Amino acid sequence: MVEQEKILVTGGGGMLATAFRKLIPRAHFADKAAFDLTAGDGRAAQLFTELNPALAINCAAYTKVDLAEKNEELATEVNGHAVAALVDLCNRTGTKLLHFSTDYVFDGTRRRPLRPDDPTGPQSAYGRSKLVGEQMIQKNARAPWLILRTAWLYGFGGPNFVQTMVNAARAGKPLTVVSDQVGSPTYTMDLAQATLDLIARDATGILHVTNSGQTTWFDFAAAIFQEFNLHPQLSPITSADWKKTRPDSATRPAYSVLDLSETERILGRPMRHWRDALRHFKAEFDQLDRPLQ
Repeated sequence: MVEQEKILVTGGGGMLATAFRKLIPRAHFADKAAFDLTAGDGRAAQLFTELNPALAINCAAYTKVDLAEKNEELATEVNGHAVAALVDLCNRTGTKLLHFSTDYVFDGTRRRPLRPDDPTGPQSAYGRSKLVGEQMIQKNARAPWLILRTAWLYGFGGPNFVQTMVNAARAGKPLTVVSDQVGSPTYTMDLAQATLDLIARDATGILHVTNSGQTTWFDFAAAIFQEFNLHPQLSPITSADWKKTRPDSATRPAYSVLDLSETERILGRPMRHWRDALRHFKAEFDQLDRPLQ
């Protein structure tokens, strides 16, 4: 495994980086103020040159899925062109690049777990922007690289579905949640640990990393309320009806369960089931003397 001091984590103020801080606390974490490859002022490149990292873990991303529909150019700048700039820096120094992508690069029409080599077909601006980032790496990277596609992330240190559901329920709000989109909720700590284990095994190419198992957003919400002992009014809604109420929202994949077989083969272990991961997250939450945020 690379020495922690030789690891650069971009997007250092985000939810996924928060998980990495617990696992590799001596790594260099750079937030947007310190490392912004869209700024064009050369400061990010200068910092990269000074650090000369052996490994760059790219957690920086534009993740506002619905807003990306109106701001696709910005989303593509962050999720695509900035990745190309990071690839160029890694090429210069021989730095291995670890980049995170998403289930949104798929069109959601297949009804079996999606393999890394399955055809892509993003249906949203966010998905298209993330696919550009993947393509920039595949076309231009000369140093070793690894792309990890993941999905339905939640954890500490950033906005996520679990936080939204818990806060809304505690506020006494009735909730309507989509019931016909299927995927795999993924705890950031499990993703971060699997990432480091894959790096330690010199994995390269494109792999899928989520918690195992599958569910719908509606059933995920119900599981959250069970774990947090909350009892809000919860109603299902179809994607089509949800879209009618929010016509400017992004189109989500109807089915985006990712095939983990190659990842689990390399790891030599299965990924934890999403329900067990949620239970562990709740146990960690109980140890904190502050609101979920």
